Amino acid sequence: MPTYEKILLKNMEMPGYTGLLADYERVGGYQALRKVLGKIAPADVTAMVTKSGLRGRGGAGFPTGVKWGFLPKDYTGPKYLCCNADESEPGTFKDRQLIERDPHQMLEGIAIACYAIGAETAYIYIRGEFSLGARILERALAEARAAGYVGTNVLRTGVNIDIWLHRGAGAYICGEETALLESLEGKRGLPRVKPPFPATHGLYSKPTVVNNVETLANLPYIVNRGPEWFASIGSPPKSTGTRVFCVSGHIKRPGNYEVPMGITFRELIFEHAGGMRSQKPLKAIIPGGASAAFFTPQHLDVKLDFESVAQAGSMLGSGGVTVMEEGTSMVWAALRLMEFFYHESCGKCSPCREGSSWLVQTLRRIINRRGRMEDLETLTDLCKNIAGRTVCAFGDAEIAPVLSTLQYWRDEYEELIRAAEPSGAAELVMPARH
Repeated sequence: MPTYEKILLKNMEMPGYTGLLADYERVGGYQALRKVLGKIAPADVTAMVTKSGLRGRGGAGFPTGVKWGFLPKDYTGPKYLCCNADESEPGTFKDRQLIERDPHQMLEGIAIACYAIGAETAYIYIRGEFSLGARILERALAEARAAGYVGTNVLRTGVNIDIWLHRGAGAYICGEETALLESLEGKRGLPRVKPPFPATHGLYSKPTVVNNVETLANLPYIVNRGPEWFASIGSPPKSTGTRVFCVSGHIKRPGNYEVPMGITFRELIFEHAGGMRSQKPLKAIIPGGASAAFFTPQHLDVKLDFESVAQAGSMLGSGGVTVMEEGTSMVWAALRLMEFFYHESCGKCSPCREGSSWLVQTLRRIINRRGRMEDLETLTDLCKNIAGRTVCAFGDAEIAPVLSTLQYWRDEYEELIRAAEPSGAAELVMPARH
């Protein structure tokens, strides 16, 4: 099995490493912050991140340095940084490990990002269910404040960086950056219409950057080892660095694997994750969390980088790779994911709010052998009427499992419909919201 240098998971794999400040400092922690504060101009820090090629690790994959550069240069009022720790995509659990096992690398990354964009206040928005992670972060923040890495006059440089933890209430939609901002402001977590974008009208209508946990955790290493080093890893020039992939499902060794971007699904699944858990062959792969279109065994040699996965018809998304074996019903898989999206729809947009309920209703009828052949046309039409017609990307995300399973496993839908009983075929039962 190929072995690669780890960046974000390296510390926590050391025997006896606790994630406390003393351990983090022992392995070079907060040296990057000391290196930039008052010694490197903020604009040069941004240029360094841009040169590294670091892209967002939360889903969209937008270039991090470019995102920072959208903030108005002549603005003299308050700016904010928000760390999106609302990891709620099914099949994704990397940020949770980074928070619980090595929280200070993320905090140091937040401080570096604040300095680069000129923000004196940062908020960590953490998913409500992550109670352990919240306690660990509160302890880490207290350590960082006591040591002078966070607060007023950080490291006696005259730079102020306050970091505060905010626990959400467990809403998937708050992983969307503008819904996160609404929730932080004490409002219901509903996505905002864009433009204006958070770079100019974000938290409290002030310039704001929202970055993911994994994205920010990379920053100390880019500063310490240089942007050229980071840019040389992975699949340059557009997919650089390592990525933590969350592998789950019918696999021998489920878990988080940090590998260079650009290795293949075949290598990740069969070499790093140990291959299929039984003698059954692989049937399907979800390549980037529940909102990514399914792949088949024919996609095993697709490279795990942003461009290759997109060209193959899906997205790398949150890095959640779910593996399914032969014998798994793809109609059932689509229904289970659709039930999740239906439950988590915020209800702001009619196509998503109403369309998700009709998709669940139709899929349930098919799986319960009460479907009709025209239901397949209905499913396709529903998806087309949701795509591109919602305020945020949630609508496009929820239709991916339905459309991709219809594309690759349409025969399974047809088989269930052919097995339908004539009586009750037209029964319609609206699913209940919880």
